[in-house]
Amino acid sequence: MIIQKQNGKAVPVKNTGHNYFKMVAKTMMGLEELLAEELRGCGAENVECINRAVTFEGDMRVLYRANYTCRTALAILKPFAEFEANSIEELYDQVYKIKWEKILDVDCTFMIESTTSGEIFTHSYYAALKTKDAIVDRFRRNFGQRPAIDTENAEYKFNLHIRDNQVTLLMNSSGESLHKRGYRQAVGIAPINEVLAAGMIQLAGWKCDCNFYDPMCGSGTLLIEAAMLANNIPAQYYRDDRFAFKRWKEFNLGEWKSVKEQEDRKIGSRDFECEIWGNDIDLTVLQQAEKNLEYARLHKDVMLFNGSFEDQDPPEGRTLIVTNPPYGERIKIEDLNAMYQLLGDTFKKKYGAGCDVWLITSDFEAMKHIGLKPTKKIPLLNGPLDCRFLHFELYEGSKKGAHAAASAETPADDTAEAPDTAAACAPAAPED
Repeated sequence: MIIQKQNGKAVPVKNTGHNYFKMVAKTMMGLEELLAEELRGCGAENVECINRAVTFEGDMRVLYRANYTCRTALAILKPFAEFEANSIEELYDQVYKIKWEKILDVDCTFMIESTTSGEIFTHSYYAALKTKDAIVDRFRRNFGQRPAIDTENAEYKFNLHIRDNQVTLLMNSSGESLHKRGYRQAVGIAPINEVLAAGMIQLAGWKCDCNFYDPMCGSGTLLIEAAMLANNIPAQYYRDDRFAFKRWKEFNLGEWKSVKEQEDRKIGSRDFECEIWGNDIDLTVLQQAEKNLEYARLHKDVMLFNGSFEDQDPPEGRTLIVTNPPYGERIKIEDLNAMYQLLGDTFKKKYGAGCDVWLITSDFEAMKHIGLKPTKKIPLLNGPLDCRFLHFELYEGSKKGAHAAASAETPADDTAEAPDTAAACAPAAPED
């Protein structure tokens, strides 16, 4: 029993049965709040958004569940050492003092990635090199052997984060980035990141209560992420258990199986009766989408159409359209402005009041040619590209006419363009 003093009296500390610790979940700019909500659903506590990441607390079961289910997470990191260092020599000494033999075995492989800021440590690579030296020197001195470095497929992946003189060492529990879901058997020229695709679907507000349509679907990432969501399939269901935490000395196979089985039992539990459609003009890339859907065993849940987006009608009934049209970066379009104008004309003529349209683009000039005023513009990054995720409300006839008809019963609503929403301005997250 643990005793603490409270108001001058000795009282026993309640045993919660949980060995909670701090963690950091990395994500992409603009998806922090989405990830925070996912982590709360995993049982995380003290959840806080920072720049491109979310900090939280939980036990190993929370760590397992976050890795397996969070659709907007890139990696789950576990801090295990924090200290101050005012020189490269002090960094070496502090790292050397850590009991690395309790974390690593001499016959394993590891790597270190680092990010530094401030005036003391100006070269992140050199800081990572000295950290590596301290680890291997400790092993050599105590055991006569040392673990090897592997920058490609290391069993242990460590993150070194230094801000001024504050040093944090973290273990990457995920291993490979969590955007690598495992279902991609074929990809097109410019596939969208899976985490970004999942985030776009959630930002668009899809609750699996209407149809989903991507008129320029490429190799099908948005379609697969939507189908996985509709079927309650965990984000890493197709990953084949490739998680770094399974190599940790504290890994508990029984608890991991319990978490995984609990999440897998939810598959197919949602009563989803709507349509998921994809369309693309390129038959070759559409066949890649079909191959990916077949591998994920979702080919019966998604309808694919081959043709120009302007010739294909959306599904009947209420439909959410989410798409990633070419930006002219990797897929070259002869007249990008004309293509975006055709997109807008198609939205107005074919989609109507039962449809909500969201699209992402980095071409801010071409998006002006859509001819519709977006009600939301959310800043996102697609790789290195600064993008906007645009929302267009569609109406039968003109927007002015729709409001005039509605004003007879209810006061007119101000639909001025919403201001851009930016990512949380906070300390930068540790780099993966």
